Amino acid sequence: MKIQIRKIIKEDIKDLKNVLGSIDLFPSEYLDEMINDYLDNQDSQDLWFTATLDEAPISIGFCAPEKLTEGTYNLYAIGVKNDWQGKGIGKQMMAYLENELVKINCRILIVETSGSDDLKLTRQFYKNLQFDQEATIRDFWNEGEDKVVFWKKLNQ
Repeated sequence: MKIQIRKIIKEDIKDLKNVLGSIDLFPSEYLDEMINDYLDNQDSQDLWFTATLDEAPISIGFCAPEKLTEGTYNLYAIGVKNDWQGKGIGKQMMAYLENELVKINCRILIVETSGSDDLKLTRQFYKNLQFDQEATIRDFWNEGEDKVVFWKKLNQ
């Protein structure tokens, strides 16, 4: 099994929609609009990346600069196709992302997630990757569901 992590290309879209259909990240029909600027604008600072197996995408990641900041990026989405979860691919994707961000002199990576019990393992994933839990915004997503913000200093 040879997993390769690389930037997303237009030809990946169909497979990426299948990835999204297998996980609870965001509806696959949103992908075209979300990724449009990245694919069509050579000056886009967004980072879209995937892990592939035999050139077929089995994951998706999306990170972009935080507006009005210098050197801060926000990881908006990362997910691995359901039948490939638990095999270390998410960890490899995060290492790839951090390496790419260091290359462009990014200082800080932010990750936001839910404080719900369903995402307890997600929060532990970021803690295991040396992210600090920086903030909790109560009742953010809806009544009783907090937003949890993780922070990591890059270029240390």
